[in-house]
Amino acid sequence: MPTANLPAIRTCRPAWNKGRIVGQKRPLLPKHVWAIRVRLEIANRVRDLALFNLAIDSKLRGCDLVKLKVADVYAAGQVKERASITQSKTRLPVRFEITDGTRKSVAAWLEDPGMTGSEYLWPGRFHERLRISTRQYARLVRDWVVSIGLEPSTYGTHSMRRTKVAQIYRKTGNLRAVQLLLGHTKMDSTVRYLGVELEDALAISEAVEI
Repeated sequence: MPTANLPAIRTCRPAWNKGRIVGQKRPLLPKHVWAIRVRLEIANRVRDLALFNLAIDSKLRGCDLVKLKVADVYAAGQVKERASITQSKTRLPVRFEITDGTRKSVAAWLEDPGMTGSEYLWPGRFHERLRISTRQYARLVRDWVVSIGLEPSTYGTHSMRRTKVAQIYRKTGNLRAVQLLLGHTKMDSTVRYLGVELEDALAISEAVEI
């Protein structure tokens, strides 16, 4: 009796996300932002404070944040109030504000001796690495959230990108403004990104009287 040619049995590899919490990362709340800032200031971590503040203000993806150059945010002897870069993912320009507190922290970082002659705003520690990597940035974010007692698996680099726009949406309900600030090409992307649900829409509607 002929033997059927059965497919070879392969050992199943465990899923890459086994045991991990997947899905959207939570944005930081204002109290979290201030708690992290205070800790970074007390520890005199000048670079980390500038990086944290600019991550919140710029709302950039991690890959774009780590690629920022000094010239992107600094001109004529001072930190710009507004800046513009081309996004790596969409190849479209996006503008962002740099608030007063962030400008001060970035200016303090630019005065650091280690920044002398650096092209990149967040230079690497080794000569062969011109800037920090997205993985290094992710480790820093993890350290920040752990320092204030948050669960690191529920926060990540996208938490930094979502933090300010989540507050803008909560206070104004203006999805178009959030879309422009995030540099999204489609409104649907913004809706999914914010996790806008029917309850949110009803809450906005209930707040408007005619």
